[in-house]
Amino acid sequence: MATMQAVVDVTAKPSKKYMDKVLGYVALTKPRIIELLLITTVPTMFLAKKGVPGLALVLWTIAGGTLAAGGANGANMVIDRDIDAKMQRTKSRPLVTGAVSWQGALVFSVLLEVAAFIMLLAEVNLLSAVLALGATLFYVFVYTLLLKRNSTQNIVIGGAAGAMPVLVGWAAVTGGINLTPILLAAVIFTWTPPHFWALAIKYKEDYSNVNVPMLPAVKSLRRTTNEIIAYTIVTVVLTVVLIPLAKLNLIYVIAAVFGGVAFIYYSFKLKFDPTLKRALSLFKYSITYLTVLFLAVGVDALLIHRLQSF
Repeated sequence: MATMQAVVDVTAKPSKKYMDKVLGYVALTKPRIIELLLITTVPTMFLAKKGVPGLALVLWTIAGGTLAAGGANGANMVIDRDIDAKMQRTKSRPLVTGAVSWQGALVFSVLLEVAAFIMLLAEVNLLSAVLALGATLFYVFVYTLLLKRNSTQNIVIGGAAGAMPVLVGWAAVTGGINLTPILLAAVIFTWTPPHFWALAIKYKEDYSNVNVPMLPAVKSLRRTTNEIIAYTIVTVVLTVVLIPLAKLNLIYVIAAVFGGVAFIYYSFKLKFDPTLKRALSLFKYSITYLTVLFLAVGVDALLIHRLQSF
């Protein structure tokens, strides 16, 4: 009986170690962030098509975009592994726990980027592949290496990387870029600072301890909330400007106007009641806001297609 137990233990330990490593590599890609990127990409493809794009095109674009974003996130963790080990928010990341080595993570990230470029080039088009690669290079070299530890504008400028998947989705359908996807990307660009700073308020001590000049860690809460309000208002204005430019209809108008008013309301609530509870409420709402806004873009595009078909 004891011998059988020993056999079970010997076989169970390697299995668990293997699963921990697999899960570690998955965690490198930051799946929850990728999910948000895809929520913005697919509706943009519907708007670009003014209807339903081909299923194969959507799937290849999603797959390529997922690999590219995953590779960028993995490279980010390799670079930030020193400060990740000292921050409460990031101390469970796979490079900190030892589930994955930094060398393995780097190779994995590069392979993801190569696979993403080849996939998008072969199955979508050159412009989409170049834009996806450009987003990765910007995120890794401009945001992570150049700005994150040196400028309070880190997340502001770095937000350009998060806005790029919209351009990838549009280019996948049309083969080009015009003012509409640029404006959609601008919405994500200006949405990113209030979204992230609201969360950074919770972890401002973390950022301060590792000398990362995230705005809430180096400026007053008053300054932070004022900037959150400013970027929130600009975001809402851009979503309204998009209505005539993209010829969007009632569903999007309702989402943009009412959702935008609520976004501004949450940002002002934080200013006049600068508590952690208010900050986290704004953070959570900002995710809901962007999700609903882009779903409305996709639904509106479908309605436009339906109306034109009659």
